[in-house]
Amino acid sequence: MKLSSVVLCALAPIVGAFAPIAVPSTPATSSSSSQLAAMPDGGVVITGSAGGVGFAYAGEFMDRGYDVVICDVKDCEAAAAALTARHPNGKVYHTKCDVSDASSCEALGEFAKDKLGNIGYWVNNAGINGGRRALTELSMQQVETVVKVNLLGIFYCTKVAMDIMAEQEGFTGHIFNTVGSGVKGGGTPGYATYGATKRGLPQLTASLVKEIDEGVQGYEKKKTKGTIQVHSISPGMVFTKLLLDDSTPELRKFPFGVLAAQPEEVAADLVPKILAQKTNGGLVEFLSTDRVLVKFFERFVLQKKSEYIDDDGNVIKMPGEQYDADGVRALY
Repeated sequence: MKLSSVVLCALAPIVGAFAPIAVPSTPATSSSSSQLAAMPDGGVVITGSAGGVGFAYAGEFMDRGYDVVICDVKDCEAAAAALTARHPNGKVYHTKCDVSDASSCEALGEFAKDKLGNIGYWVNNAGINGGRRALTELSMQQVETVVKVNLLGIFYCTKVAMDIMAEQEGFTGHIFNTVGSGVKGGGTPGYATYGATKRGLPQLTASLVKEIDEGVQGYEKKKTKGTIQVHSISPGMVFTKLLLDDSTPELRKFPFGVLAAQPEEVAADLVPKILAQKTNGGLVEFLSTDRVLVKFFERFVLQKKSEYIDDDGNVIKMPGEQYDADGVRALY
């Protein structure tokens, strides 16, 4: 009997809560090492990439010879310098962008076209959670900010990317929208606003896939010079500010200590899957069903301890690394 079957039987009552979302598509497969030498198929834009998994994505793309535009609401100069020093196979360009502002997103698009020429991959990674609080304890400004960054920001950037990719004659551009906790429905107590914004993204992506493939009923389907594909990307739980901010020892022990991974590990897994995705409306994910089952088996059956969280729910700080007050490791 396969390991996955054994674990599924043993852990069926709790696996469902963490199972990945289902997206009807042809699954992406990891690329071979020969892809490192392949001619890049257009440049890459990554929002929210001054740190965290966005920063790690950029490094993985650059290792494969891709030129990358990184952007964030804060200055990205130090991030760009670190990427240049560590990943000499690709070039990195940096700019500021507030994804909650439409004009800022349009400026990002112009910057990316100027620096990259054709854009092959646009990863909508920017997102915030607004802090772990009950909705009644949040100000209207906090709610508005989360919705504008997580939902409107995806709309704005996707619209900008689609307009650019439509004009790239004979070229295919891929847009990846980041999903997170709340995407399957159910409760996200403490993160009601965040969860609601993530719940809306599969609907957006599914609608765009239909519009691209079939058009809108009653209107003539417009032909574009370039091909556009829109996908979902699910990095799962990543040890970043987004995850650890306002967390408790109990949350850090479980589920973080069991399922969360470092940004570099997630990016190394997902970037080859991004590059291998060829079907419109696809999903690339880190916490696949098999990976969730293995992590549960290692923790609850083999009693394997977390590399990153101790028995008291504290972040394990590695020698030589720098951490902030929330236990978030500095990437540069």
